[in-house]
Amino acid sequence: MREYLLTLCITAAVTYLLTGPVRKFAIVAGAMPEIRARDVHREPTPRLGGIAMFFGLCAGLLVADHLTNLNEVFEKSNEPRALLSGAALIWLIGVLDDKFEIDALIKLGGQMIAAGVMVVQGLTILWIPVPGVGTVALTQWQGTLLTVALVVITINAVNFVDGLDGLAAGMVCIAAAAFFMYAYRIWYSYGIEAAAPASLFAAILMGMCLGFLPHNMHPARIFMGDSGSMLIGLVLAAGAISVTGQVDPDVMKLFSGSERNAVHQMVPVYIPLLMPLTIIAIPAADLILAIVRRTWRGQSPFAADRGHLHHRLLEIGHSHSRAVLIMYFFSALIAFGALAYSVNAASMWIVLSVVFLSAIGLVLLLLPRFTPRAPRWAESFVPPRYRRRRAAAVPVSEDGGAAVADEEEERVPVTAGVSGVNGATAVGHRTRGVR
Repeated sequence: MREYLLTLCITAAVTYLLTGPVRKFAIVAGAMPEIRARDVHREPTPRLGGIAMFFGLCAGLLVADHLTNLNEVFEKSNEPRALLSGAALIWLIGVLDDKFEIDALIKLGGQMIAAGVMVVQGLTILWIPVPGVGTVALTQWQGTLLTVALVVITINAVNFVDGLDGLAAGMVCIAAAAFFMYAYRIWYSYGIEAAAPASLFAAILMGMCLGFLPHNMHPARIFMGDSGSMLIGLVLAAGAISVTGQVDPDVMKLFSGSERNAVHQMVPVYIPLLMPLTIIAIPAADLILAIVRRTWRGQSPFAADRGHLHHRLLEIGHSHSRAVLIMYFFSALIAFGALAYSVNAASMWIVLSVVFLSAIGLVLLLLPRFTPRAPRWAESFVPPRYRRRRAAAVPVSEDGGAAVADEEEERVPVTAGVSGVNGATAVGHRTRGVR
């Protein structure tokens, strides 16, 4: 565990220290596109934050290669090299897009090529654990197609959710933390070395996100751009592919009593493989809703809009920071709920806790509609958002026009949360991926 923590800290430190110089480079290079109609930020902000994240990834892999225990991952597996090759390719495509705005179909092709590069070097899905059936071995073509599909879906799911300051980095960090705990448990508790690469990938991914977040929190000084969002999406997918397609449930059944129990314990992993509903549940839901919404309107699935989940949170009255925290909350609830279920699936307390926290999340989601208004005499003791809106001065007419105006003012609905001005100045961004 200490070596994982050291790798995480080195990755975070390199990413954090390089983000400042990268910001200056992005400004000099002109990677600050004009404000678009779908953006919610008001001032041009430099992109290319993915450059710092990529060098953080390289530093993490380099440090891990020189550590006593983690060095075995590089000696017994080619997966770290496969990850680095695919990450370098997808990062280069993202850098070019941040500067020159590459066509969406070209980026989609680049994502497939990056996934194919990893498959060629051994990072692929060999089998799928299916509940009630057991281990289903895949042919080479089936494994390749499934691996490429998972990588492309994960990359674009993360890219779609990258719309507010700190949102994508924070959500991926939460997912990586839950995934690390699960993969490390498989490796440490069951002694299955095939889970070691996934643990390493998750630790490095956490470091990349944690190192970048201080520069990207609201108000952001730099955006990660497609060079960052596609990169962390690929690393997240690589971890899921490694632990799902490489760890054999036939080995786990030796420790759990039967193959059925072994497959049951793989639930939090094969679910994100088939459809990312646990580790990247919120980004995947946003991706599906966006495709359905645009297709229903007769638009291209690649046409950008302002209908994503984080935009909806701003529209109903949440502030920028509150919208991000709500997305964090639901991501953590789903990811760590699945993790807890994998540890003890028979416990009813886990189910009840998830239901209770979901109810709390629903209240937080609808908070602007529940915000109370303080009486007149108590307005000086509460924050401004709880005060009633004052009526503008109205000339008193002979027929009592001012009194009518006052009565009308009392009936004016007040939307809580973000006021018109604050809503207009909420800082966020949308990267331009395949969406």
